[in-house]
Amino acid sequence: MNWQAILDSIVSWATNTGIKIIISLIVMLIAFRVITIVSRKLEKKLLVSKQHLDKTLVSTLLYIGRVVLKIIVVICLIGYLGIDTSSLTALVASLGVCFGLAVNGAVSNIAGGILILITRPFRIDDFIETSGYSGVVEDIHITHTRIRTGDNKVVYIPNGSLSASSVVNYSIKDIRRVDLTFSIGYNNDFDKAKQIITDICNAHELTLKDHEPFVRVSEHGASSINIVTRVWVKSDDFWTVHFDLLESVKKAFDENGIEIPYNQLDVHVKND
Repeated sequence: MNWQAILDSIVSWATNTGIKIIISLIVMLIAFRVITIVSRKLEKKLLVSKQHLDKTLVSTLLYIGRVVLKIIVVICLIGYLGIDTSSLTALVASLGVCFGLAVNGAVSNIAGGILILITRPFRIDDFIETSGYSGVVEDIHITHTRIRTGDNKVVYIPNGSLSASSVVNYSIKDIRRVDLTFSIGYNNDFDKAKQIITDICNAHELTLKDHEPFVRVSEHGASSINIVTRVWVKSDDFWTVHFDLLESVKKAFDENGIEIPYNQLDVHVKND
């Protein structure tokens, strides 16, 4: 065995490929560090700017940008070492296909998250109703959205199903309409009942006075006359006005002798 030839080969590899590997590792570490520092500074600068950029959108896009830049650095360094990147690219593509088939649900959630971030059907702190849940949006991640329900439960909804289902956003508009229906007996004066309801709506301090209350008979029911009532309020005052009107109308009806009927059944017995 020619030990001198082996030693010469090791020295030759160390002075050429070995140095390139060391240089590549140093460049990779420095590049990764620079990308991370620049990304974080850019994120802080964008969030404190006066352009009122969305925090979730900025964080997600910068994270994706960091990953893409690091992958580009690695591919460039592999080419610097003399390794054929075309075969590596084909391998990465094949692995990507296999990985995509294996995590089809996760990819669907990521695609849904990107779609939500682009279309913006809701934002953080909005009150929404979707997928059988309603609550305040606490955070929007790339794979799921976290909402807090009214009874303080936290629900994680996958973005794949969320982007494909209907979403009701109760916070996107400044004002909302309160719809209520009051029932009175057939022997009561419905004009008087309508006037009582109208007076209560106008007297409430949270109803919008530039929108007249709508109070009309909507149905001749089986055992009652139904009066539909619609008033406009600020979105934040919706439930306050909703419950206040229910309580105030009940008290006013009792004071004025107006009956709120319940379902009744008349039974007639026929004797032969």
